[in-house]
Amino acid sequence: MRGFKVSALVLTLALAACGGGDAEQEDAAATGGEPAGAPAQQTTPAATQTAGAAPAGATAEDVTAGQQIFTATGNCYTCHGPDGKGTALAPNLTDAEWINVGGTFAEIQTVVKTGVATPKSHPAPMPAMGGAALSDDQVRQVAAYVWSLGGGK
Repeated sequence: MRGFKVSALVLTLALAACGGGDAEQEDAAATGGEPAGAPAQQTTPAATQTAGAAPAGATAEDVTAGQQIFTATGNCYTCHGPDGKGTALAPNLTDAEWINVGGTFAEIQTVVKTGVATPKSHPAPMPAMGGAALSDDQVRQVAAYVWSLGGGK
């Protein structure tokens, strides 16, 4: 029974961490403002993985923009780590091992857009777009950055 409680707690924390913002944050994002009590400046993780070359169908600018989204508004860093090397909640994106897809640029875009409802080796599902509201261009940019980390090659 104790193991079940611990698993339930981990899942709850993972969903909270990976699920994006609350309604107040979403309303603020939609209007371009900050939620009440929010810090004046958004902080991003200090350690980020250096991006590599862009995949076919993307540019170096897409990779750079994707890195910025990954480490801020996209919430990706929350579960995958600021360097993309994974955590207990989500897999390493910098190695050549792909768990839920084959690692092509198109497959990565699909995963970013739709999420992973039933992960094969991690405790919590990945919400679509990490719980953020991303445009199709932003999805493509995040996918280009993830692909550039090394696992998509």
